[in-house]
Amino acid sequence: MRIDLAGWTREATLGDHQAFLSLFERADRLGFDGVWFAEFHFRERLPYPSTLLLAAALFARTERLRIGTSVLVLPLHHPLALAEQLAQLDFQSAGRLDIGIGRGTDPETFAVLGIDHGTARERFEAAFGVLRAALSQGKASAADGPWRFSDVPVGPPPVQQPHPPLYVAGSTAETLRFAVAQDLPLLLSLEPPEARQLAIYRDELARAGRTGALAGSSLSRYVCIGATRAEAVARVDDLLPRLHRRRLAFAAARGIAPSGVPALDREAVLRDQVIHGDPEACHAAIIRLREATGIGALRCVFNGNGVLDNTAALAGMELFAAEVLPALRRAEAARPATVC
Repeated sequence: MRIDLAGWTREATLGDHQAFLSLFERADRLGFDGVWFAEFHFRERLPYPSTLLLAAALFARTERLRIGTSVLVLPLHHPLALAEQLAQLDFQSAGRLDIGIGRGTDPETFAVLGIDHGTARERFEAAFGVLRAALSQGKASAADGPWRFSDVPVGPPPVQQPHPPLYVAGSTAETLRFAVAQDLPLLLSLEPPEARQLAIYRDELARAGRTGALAGSSLSRYVCIGATRAEAVARVDDLLPRLHRRRLAFAAARGIAPSGVPALDREAVLRDQVIHGDPEACHAAIIRLREATGIGALRCVFNGNGVLDNTAALAGMELFAAEVLPALRRAEAARPATVC
């Protein structure tokens, strides 16, 4: 099972640039498979609006770590220019780039760029068609003339799969239906957890008579690991109030009073959003999660999506890498080969 990192977004990216890069150099040496970064534009203080520039810096300082975008907001980009940049970055990294895409949900970013947010889905699907063709078979180029919404390729995806790999993020029935139609693996959300997304996705698979791409899809969990169960419980007890305070802050920014924000349901959060316990318990939980969902990749959030500092996150990463990763690798090696 692929084990990646996530959670370094928004305020979690603040601080010294070299220390930030060093954190992922350490993750590379620890044996994590990849890390995912989000695209946010026109936010005060945030230092990395371009995930591709950040990825380029990290590729130059790591040897095996994959880097993914979660997500590139396709309607904000010209797909031919984006395809060219992605192809270059994939070449520079010797094939270590993963591309997560989405249509974008922040109307303010669209407004700054003079793009009608109401066209987001149309622009997303059109841009995807051009991007996929350019990356997979080189059929789209500037010589073909300007791309248009009417340029969306019809029919099934090409036999030759895109390189680098493409993933799609989204929770609506329309986006999940699009993922089924295009045979795209999913980047499933952490908040809210993925149960609703998977239910819709499986319904769409059944309706289309398709097998889907769940084995290549990725889901996410907070990770609270301790050398003992008591240490892990203490980490959970530290994390959950911080998550609630962040929910209150986000709600206040939208004009919602604290009384309008329900308290976190501890049992539900631990069940649906957190891997927690000593190393043995964390390993067992990941195996159960894989068996229950059929998903082949996990994005581990050791920093609470920024509510914990990097020192605490790194301590969890190091314990996980020393105790859980080797057990997962052994379990993976012992699994019987499957015929696709």
